[in-house]
Amino acid sequence: MKVELLAPAGSYEALEAAFEAGADAVYLGGQKFGARAYADNLDQEQLIRAIDLAHLKGKQLYLTINTLLKNRELETELYEYLAPLYEAGLDAVIVQDPGVMDFVKTYFPGLHIHASTQMTITGVESAKLLQKAGATRVVTARELSLEEIKKIYDATHMEIESFVHGALCYCYSGQCLMSSMIGGRSGNRGRCAQPCRLPYQVYRDGKRLNNDRTGYALSPKDMCTVDILPEIIEAGVYSLKIEGRMKKPEYTAGVVSVYRKYLDKYLSGEKRPIVTKEDKQMLWDIYNRDGFHQSYYKQRNGRSMMALENEKSAGIIRNEELFTRIRKEYIDKKTPVLIRGTMSLYNGCPAILEVQAGDCRVTVEGETVQSAMNCPLGEERIRRQMEKTGGSGFMFEKLDIFMGDDIFLPMQQLNHLRRQGLEALEEEMLRPWKQRKAKEQDLKDIPETEKQTTKEFLTAAVETEEQLAAVEKTDGVKRIYANCGIFPVSGFVQNVERWIHRLEEEGKELFLTLPRIVRDRELDGRKETFQELVQKGLGGFLVRNMESYGILDTMGLTSRIVLDANIYTMNNRAEAFWMKKGILGDTVPLELNAKELVHRNNKNSELTVYGYTPMMVSVQCVQKTMDHCNHACVQYVLKDRYQKEFRGVCSCEFCYNTIYNTLPTSLLKEKEKAEKLGVKAYRLSFTIETQQETEKIVRALVDVYLRGQKPDGQMQTEETTKGHFQRGVE
Repeated sequence: MKVELLAPAGSYEALEAAFEAGADAVYLGGQKFGARAYADNLDQEQLIRAIDLAHLKGKQLYLTINTLLKNRELETELYEYLAPLYEAGLDAVIVQDPGVMDFVKTYFPGLHIHASTQMTITGVESAKLLQKAGATRVVTARELSLEEIKKIYDATHMEIESFVHGALCYCYSGQCLMSSMIGGRSGNRGRCAQPCRLPYQVYRDGKRLNNDRTGYALSPKDMCTVDILPEIIEAGVYSLKIEGRMKKPEYTAGVVSVYRKYLDKYLSGEKRPIVTKEDKQMLWDIYNRDGFHQSYYKQRNGRSMMALENEKSAGIIRNEELFTRIRKEYIDKKTPVLIRGTMSLYNGCPAILEVQAGDCRVTVEGETVQSAMNCPLGEERIRRQMEKTGGSGFMFEKLDIFMGDDIFLPMQQLNHLRRQGLEALEEEMLRPWKQRKAKEQDLKDIPETEKQTTKEFLTAAVETEEQLAAVEKTDGVKRIYANCGIFPVSGFVQNVERWIHRLEEEGKELFLTLPRIVRDRELDGRKETFQELVQKGLGGFLVRNMESYGILDTMGLTSRIVLDANIYTMNNRAEAFWMKKGILGDTVPLELNAKELVHRNNKNSELTVYGYTPMMVSVQCVQKTMDHCNHACVQYVLKDRYQKEFRGVCSCEFCYNTIYNTLPTSLLKEKEKAEKLGVKAYRLSFTIETQQETEKIVRALVDVYLRGQKPDGQMQTEETTKGHFQRGVE
């Protein structure tokens, strides 16, 4: 049985430490496109050196390209960045953007693609989707249980990578715009400012639910799963991933060494090894955030998983002696690659050195051996000289010397022969990885930006029945996306059908909006009726995650799908990736500005011109953390240090929370810029608005976008934001 222990490296020193401590593979970032832009990322020369080091040690190296790329980055920068690393033998790339996945498949054949946890892989169908698209491995959402992971493995038998230790995001990875919306630092672009680690006051119905001592309502504790490693492995996880590219080499080495110990115990036949108190204490002292928990493998959420007290006091080095020991044992120490050698020195013949590492063998030839005039060379002197391998990374574990009597060879020649042999051995060991050539980039392959030529129309997305009633009779709204949770499971078909006919009478079509997150069986009771509803006149589905897409794909309903903005189509390749699957359309990404959107293919896309931006979608529940779970879809307010208020909504049926931006995005005054984008439709997205507020907003946007009127009335004076339409993100 083979299991991989995968370590983080935010620096070259951390990389060396990880291998020294027993990691089988390391993931790291370069100067571009990684999700940890502020780590001590390696430059190209260091990356190539790191690839070579990994392969000489029999290890693997994975490069993070796990951010969303803009058109110019994907088409003009990615190739030159990746080509030298690919040709140096890079083992795999970790990818979030489907456009990047398509690009890698096209130009770097054979390079393994690992689908990042940023893709929010929550079930069997999303894993199958990515497997078909070319991913050789999926990194599961950190929120999945052991049972859910096992189902993915049983259905796909592909490599599964899951986190086992380190920090957790509050939000489902890839479903967070909070840092982006607040400060313009996008987590999807590797620049997260970690707003979840800041204090918030929590209110419900005007009553504060927490105090200053429990102010860190969105800050999870770190995960530590060393006690349940066997269960994780038996669920089908191949790669045990440690988080921590922003942490010190001591952290990397220390954590890897503990997990290595208990992984080896398991692999040697000890099926349930008992973790010692000393090793648990070691992990605690290395780093923790107000304690540990076992992640979501055995629980859905809960207060026990949260670091509610001041997290800034956590993570302090508690044991300087431990860190000194770790540094001495794993960082200052450089274990060489052991080799065997045979040397032949006979008078009148060339000096010959054969060196071998594993099954790799080379032979080099030096100068002719001479007869000694005065002081012949002895075996011990030759051995001492040849074993001075220095910083080569090699060390002789055995060196056989065969020699004649009274021979002589200058020390300079012996040194040259040794260097020649070791260099030849290294070249031969690395040769299998250095034979690949990147496919030449074809600039004609760049997807073109196309403009919509037909007349635009308005759509409206609603979350409540009151909002649905508000847009029902509004002229100008052609399509309505209604949250499927509006219609209870009991009598679902009848309720939906009733609204289909009501809206048809108003000249509108009804689409169902599927949940922001779909987990195992959470659509049961509804998905069985989708085909029936389409036959009864349902227009289609607004899809917010890959799992929902996969479920509909199995039903043959792909052509009825519109992707919401959180299935990111940041570049034309990503947009083309989805359109080739036959979907109806997508939604303009929220992190591109107007100038960037001009260079994106928008003819199949809807532009959101009004709505509270969902900044976080989390399996954690603020209501449950601060009070208790009463299975009521309540709203709450998070108030930050600046007294800004963010509205949160509990979606109890599907068990997730959504936190919305403090102000709604409104492009009421941006019609002229919006028209230049050539989008298919303009969308009004309603979330926490009352029926009256919904009616007022719809009228205002219809007047401006469809009737050509100037912005007027009360809405113009209300506080809103333009989101990233004006400023975008880097």
